[in-house]
Amino acid sequence: MPTFVQILDFIGTFAFAVSGIRLASAKRFDWFGAFVCGFAVAVGGGTIRDVLLDVTPAWMTDPIYLLCTGLALVWVILFGKHLIHMNNTLFTFDAIGLALFTVVGCGKALALGHPWWVAIIMGSITGAAGGVIRDVLINETPLIFRKEIYALACVAGGTMYWICWKFGAESFVCQVVGGVVVFVTRVISVKYNICLPILNGHEEKD
Repeated sequence: MPTFVQILDFIGTFAFAVSGIRLASAKRFDWFGAFVCGFAVAVGGGTIRDVLLDVTPAWMTDPIYLLCTGLALVWVILFGKHLIHMNNTLFTFDAIGLALFTVVGCGKALALGHPWWVAIIMGSITGAAGGVIRDVLINETPLIFRKEIYALACVAGGTMYWICWKFGAESFVCQVVGGVVVFVTRVISVKYNICLPILNGHEEKD
């Protein structure tokens, strides 16, 4: 039977893969290109995290990530016409994936004995880096470089995960609290248009 963390990982993989494949379809990618985009989104952040933590990336030891991405592709193919009018649903998938991957990354770093700041960074990389790869593949400016609260939501959730862990809470509680903070932060920031200030550069005058 899969563990709770594995279930979170699988759900996050499917959610991110759907978001990546849907955006690839909007750019008129073919099925294979859409699959590659979805897979890159789903495993990109986790791969960077695992390389930094000096462990074998999870998708290289378990084919379930390929299968999840394949299921996401089939899902988008079958229901693609409905998804066109489901921007809120797609946003929800992305926010869920962001939350789930953040807590998985934090937990993995802490389980390997790394300090709190490394855990928060690993959680943020796991959650946000896949989206960066997705946006690069579809030729869009990555969300984390725009005004929207995206990676910062991962930092907030990762911080709450660590606080719960530090006070001896069960891993399940840490995961739920951290994931909810990521999700709620992301949703509220978009709903109320909360964003970081733009860094204005000084243009050179002739």
